[in-house]
Amino acid sequence: MVSLRTKFFMQVMKLFSLKNEDGIMDVEKKRKKLEDDVFLFKMPRKTEVQSLIVNDIPAEWLCQKDQVKDKAILYLHGGYYLSGSLNTHRSLAARIGKMSDTPVLSLAYRLAPENPFPAGLNDAVSAYKWLIEEMKIKSERIVIAGDSAGGGLTLATLLKLRDEKINLPAGAIALSPWTDLALTGDSIKGNYNVEIMVTENEAHQAAAMYLNEIDTKNPLASPLYADLRGLPPLLIQVGTHEIILDDSKRFAEKAKNSGVQVTLDLWEGMFHVFQIFGYLLPESMKALRKIGEFVKNLFS
Repeated sequence: MVSLRTKFFMQVMKLFSLKNEDGIMDVEKKRKKLEDDVFLFKMPRKTEVQSLIVNDIPAEWLCQKDQVKDKAILYLHGGYYLSGSLNTHRSLAARIGKMSDTPVLSLAYRLAPENPFPAGLNDAVSAYKWLIEEMKIKSERIVIAGDSAGGGLTLATLLKLRDEKINLPAGAIALSPWTDLALTGDSIKGNYNVEIMVTENEAHQAAAMYLNEIDTKNPLASPLYADLRGLPPLLIQVGTHEIILDDSKRFAEKAKNSGVQVTLDLWEGMFHVFQIFGYLLPESMKALRKIGEFVKNLFS
């Protein structure tokens, strides 16, 4: 049951929503809106932020005091593959790191339309290899995580690593992952009236800009259509009021049928990437604690 605080918060969000139901998406406006909303996403106390460049890609280490970099979470932010930055997702990545007692390498992978598929995917793979080759962190001490488009990118990264015969990480976390850029799930229409963050119109436009005429069912862009055998343990969290709910449900079912250990964590009545609001919402904190437990169990 959704808490009263969250119900109130969702009503306020509806009032200030910039969802684009039928017009042409303004990418710069989407980017600015997300950056302007950063004040809502509070960092956990005592987080140390270290900027760096990873194989020409801007990145940040997000650490709590005394955390040792013998393990890591590689974090891939969301934003339709068009927006989002180290700044917009710093608080979410840092909270996951705090709950997991694990340093986080947050990556500013290249965005479309300037850098369409597979630029972001190549950046994610490059950063993963950097953790192993330069930081000397063993693959079994790494977790890849991401939200929304970054959740889809997380799963695509696992597939590319597997196909390139690179040792896979201990596991992965996908928050409201976008796994089907063809947008074929029943929830696209079924959750239209309750979704407060994402629209089918925007998603179609974002997919077109990201793919740049590549097939919408390319498995490295839409992991739902991939052979999922051999992937490591997965935690997928998603709200039941999302239009891309079926992206998670169908992917989890296919992964399970492929022999993958997958936990599908459904949050009744919750919206897209609700975890980003951290301490503001009870559900966000509960979900983050579950993420922390998942990572700690992988490393135990």
